[in-house]
Amino acid sequence: MKRISLIVLFGLYFAILLVSCENVNPNEEIDEGQVEGKVYTSQDIGWTMQIPGGWEVMTMESMDNMTEKGNEVIEEVFGDIDYSGLKHLISFQKDQFNIFQSTSEPFELEYEGEWEDNNILLREVLYTTYTNQGIQVDTSSSLMTVDGLVFHGFHVTVYAPSGEAILFQDMYGRYINGFDFGVNLNYNNEADKATLMSVWRNSKFKK
Repeated sequence: MKRISLIVLFGLYFAILLVSCENVNPNEEIDEGQVEGKVYTSQDIGWTMQIPGGWEVMTMESMDNMTEKGNEVIEEVFGDIDYSGLKHLISFQKDQFNIFQSTSEPFELEYEGEWEDNNILLREVLYTTYTNQGIQVDTSSSLMTVDGLVFHGFHVTVYAPSGEAILFQDMYGRYINGFDFGVNLNYNNEADKATLMSVWRNSKFKK
């Protein structure tokens, strides 16, 4: 499997982290791109977006911890996964549950439609991993257009044992400039969902 960038968010549910982000230099907390003020730009993807006020850039340490913990759970089911090419782009959070993540990973196409096939497989892996842990989820798929580009969306609702919905994950991906590019919107209330969707929908991409 070439792509695990969307799966890393899985670790948030099992090991919720809130790392102090005060006095963080955001340009030291990303693998690629640049932050100027509240604007992030990825040169690889040709992507620019605004970081919302009141949300803090996450540290590379916290992102690495989430990647590691998420993949520990996944590898129990599917074996070793190579995520050595994964790049952490901009990630920011309001609190433990309301988080934006973005990643990229080189993806060399070997045949037409390979990215789409891999995307379907990834969704199956994510769903299977949840259910094997005894976690009740609902999932759905969609398409979203952002600045003229169509993204494949995968949506997960996580339920508590009582049946109450406690966490929502909206994941969007696309093949861009030789990269598998993905963003994850993690939220537990409508107000923070609206903030995350606004900054994502208002992203800009070089054509």
